[in-house]
Amino acid sequence: MASALLALEDGKIFYGEAFGASGTVTGEVCFNTSMSGYQEALTDPSYHGQILAMTYPLIGNYGINALDQESDKLHACGFVIGELSPVASSWRSGKELETYLAENGILGIQDVDTRALTCHIREKGSLKGCLTTELDAAEALEKARQSEGMEGRDLVREVTTKSVYAWDPDGVESRRWTVVRGDDREAIEVDAEGNAFFPLPPIKYRIVAYDFGMKRNILRRLRQNGFQVTVVPAQTPAEEVLALDPDGVFLSNGPGDPATLDYAHAACRKLIGKKPIFGICLGHQILSYAFGGKTYKLKFGHRGGNHPVKDLETGRISITCQNHGFAVDPESMPKEIEVTHINLNDGTIAGMRHRTEKIFSVQFHPEASPGPNEAADLFGRFAKLIESAKKDI
Repeated sequence: MASALLALEDGKIFYGEAFGASGTVTGEVCFNTSMSGYQEALTDPSYHGQILAMTYPLIGNYGINALDQESDKLHACGFVIGELSPVASSWRSGKELETYLAENGILGIQDVDTRALTCHIREKGSLKGCLTTELDAAEALEKARQSEGMEGRDLVREVTTKSVYAWDPDGVESRRWTVVRGDDREAIEVDAEGNAFFPLPPIKYRIVAYDFGMKRNILRRLRQNGFQVTVVPAQTPAEEVLALDPDGVFLSNGPGDPATLDYAHAACRKLIGKKPIFGICLGHQILSYAFGGKTYKLKFGHRGGNHPVKDLETGRISITCQNHGFAVDPESMPKEIEVTHINLNDGTIAGMRHRTEKIFSVQFHPEASPGPNEAADLFGRFAKLIESAKKDI
């Protein structure tokens, strides 16, 4: 393998072996603490423009398959790992990770001490970096320092859908479940590759989902909970959403700085009191601005599938999947907003709701993929919220 290096803006250099594509990329360097799910992370639009490091030491051991994509492309611009598995042993694997990165033009570097890299970011905070197979250390360091950070950047415009569309009207994508192999008593169909297909509930509610960089499994979860989903671009005005007369509005995850999304803040502000609203991750942060609050950048962010969150009403603690670099400022929130969840690692706001309007949001991913499913009931809570709104009419 060819050599590669990762230069951080503070002067720290990590050397390793290149895999995947070659070239030079810059971006904020962040780490993910999940033990699996590298394909889902690479294709998550919330990682758009970032250099992603996995803390788990062996990556690529179960390969890549066509069904675990969270979007239609890879969004992380660089991939940093400890060791690349020489084989992909899963029965679901269609290709190896190295081939996957090369085909998609994504740079990878292995043989990096990702524990040292993670500790460095935790101590110093988020850092801009340059991953290269072409430049020397001095050149890469200068390029890292000159690159853009995350603050002040509207990356949503680069990842949102360009047009309105109906999600999975035939239900094929939402019915597919891939974690079991062979016969399953509850499945109505199992194909030759062992993918099980489960029945979907009837459509009960029509909603509009704002695509700020939405993961595909969110859409699956919504349909699996009885929602018919129309997806709209991030810049869609509230008036156009209300003209569709949905039963509710969903605000998705996405990349970049939530403070820059004036168009989204304005749209959500006009939707308050008009329709029930459920927001996840960036959607949660956008709601905070619609309420009159603001966000701040976390020192190094929360990314991975093992983050504990406490429900303040029930006392229940869930292990959640998270991917965000900003958090809602609790001091900025008006009295009409109640904090419902906190992150037990650092006490940041992990969920909130409006005290009088039918609106709630969370700073984690209840759809998982990858990650635990302990918070999946929040999609059912959205359905109950809509049902309650219908009874009030």
